[in-house]
Amino acid sequence: MNRLSAITVSTAFAAALLAPYTLANQPQRAAAKKPAAPAQGARASEVNFMQWTEVGTFIDHMAGTHGFERRQLEGLFREVRHTERAIQLVMPAPPGRPKNWQAYRARFIDPVRINAGVAFWNTHADALARAEQRYGVPAEIIVAIIGVETVYGRNTGNFRVVDVLTTLGFDYPEKPNREARMRFFRGELENTLLYARESGIDPLTLLGSYAGAIGWPQFMPGSIRRWAVDFDGDGKVDLRNSPVDAIGSVANFLVQHGWKPGEPIVFLTEVLQDDDERPWEMFIGQGLEAKFTLEELKNAGVNPPIDPPADMRYGLVDLQNGLQPTEYWLAANNFFAITKYNRSYFYAMSVVDLARAVRVARAR
Repeated sequence: MNRLSAITVSTAFAAALLAPYTLANQPQRAAAKKPAAPAQGARASEVNFMQWTEVGTFIDHMAGTHGFERRQLEGLFREVRHTERAIQLVMPAPPGRPKNWQAYRARFIDPVRINAGVAFWNTHADALARAEQRYGVPAEIIVAIIGVETVYGRNTGNFRVVDVLTTLGFDYPEKPNREARMRFFRGELENTLLYARESGIDPLTLLGSYAGAIGWPQFMPGSIRRWAVDFDGDGKVDLRNSPVDAIGSVANFLVQHGWKPGEPIVFLTEVLQDDDERPWEMFIGQGLEAKFTLEELKNAGVNPPIDPPADMRYGLVDLQNGLQPTEYWLAANNFFAITKYNRSYFYAMSVVDLARAVRVARAR
């Protein structure tokens, strides 16, 4: 089955990361402990990150490892604002609320995105064709990712990137994964400063999402440094102002995360509905990887109406619909490549569905 027919079977930010910054083996300052985190609703002006020991250690790291001027970094962090809104937005949804794929889908597969996607494709048809030829990623998938992320550059975020990354890197909310998340955001703060220096950008001018994602495709700073490409040939990578660079960068990201040109993406399937025996459940929640044979899945009660290629591996994806029946899909390798952009089945399926809807609308 070719990639277009595989998409048609459907009824319908970052991702892979650089190694996180670590405090291990960094010089320790003989400074006072970090002041208590500001109370909710505190004004940004009341927080001086230069009083935080961990920020001082981070500055030591940037100066010692990357050759930054310490006084300039100290001046920068005096201007950084604590962003309580970012803390609120990274908090997970309240427990107990059922997931609803159809409600999620409705947010992204709508006339605004479909029509804007057609216009974007028509405007950048040459660049999309070039990306498809070079990377093997279908134009509609590239179009859909940029549409889901920012509605084609309309919603790229108004948070100062250094503000939110500093806030989340040093004052992440008290959660079981707090230390790991702070390491991640400190790593992205490190990449932000390196990216700004490499690109000749004032880091305080970088705007993005509440988590620090930047530009048309919403790449985290580390992803920009590792996977963004100069696709318009002007000698620089600019995901904030160049949709053509965004097109090439999205395609390159997917290829670097396992996209296989010409392979299908996802297939609607049925599962054995037996109250006493559901062996297929062992394949649910098995990570973001296609690792099971079609024979294994069929033997466990997975029954796709249309047979996918038997020589490929798959994962079983469950899309919960609140109080309505769950949808089940056989996801191939390329579906999971999309999840590396955003680690969510809902996200990947919304990309697949928007891609199909834009292609159909454009063909009319």
